[in-house]
Amino acid sequence: RTAKMEAREEHIRESWIKAMEARLVRDELEKCHRSEGVNHYENCKWLVDKYLVMLKENKVCL
Repeated sequence: RTAKMEAREEHIRESWIKAMEARLVRDELEKCHRSEGVNHYENCKWLVDKYLVMLKENKVCL
């Protein structure tokens, strides 16, 4: 393998890890919304903020 291919594979691997982390946060956000009911806007805000940052920063690039 060439160094360029290995670097590309490493980038793809890191990208997928970040995407899966965002997915886990999204799943936790869904649980929070269900469990908090009408108070979810207030009690889940920190998860929403974290998820939005992750969406902006962790795009999957192939």
